[in-house]
Amino acid sequence: MRARVENDTTGRRQVYDACAEPCAIERGMRIIGGKWTGSILWHLKDGPVRFNDLSRMIGGASKKMITERLRRLEAQGLVRREVMHTAPVSVEYEITDFGRTALGFLDALREWTESLPQEVTGD
Repeated sequence: MRARVENDTTGRRQVYDACAEPCAIERGMRIIGGKWTGSILWHLKDGPVRFNDLSRMIGGASKKMITERLRRLEAQGLVRREVMHTAPVSVEYEITDFGRTALGFLDALREWTESLPQEVTGD
C-alpha cells in the first residue's frame, strides 16, 4: 500500500494509508544499516580474515564494536566464524554466500560515494 500525504484541516501534513509493516528498505537497513556493518562485509569479500587483521582494516571502530557487529552478522547468517586451534588461539571470519548477496549494492554504494563532490561527503 502506498502512503498518501495531505494537509489536514489545520494545515498540518498528515500521512494516510501508511504501511503497518516496515518497507523493504527499512527491513534491509535493519540488517546491514548499522555503523561498520557494510565495511565488515566489504573487507571479508576476498576471503577469510583474522579478527585482529579485520580490526586494523576498519580504522575508527573499536574492537568491542567490531565484535558486536560480527556477532550480529553471524547470527543473521551473513558471516561465518571459525576458531583456529593455534598457539595462541585466533579467530577467522568469512563472508557466507548469503552475505555475498549484499556485495553488489555495497559496491554500487562505494561507486556512488566516490562520484560525490568532497563538500557532500565531508572528506
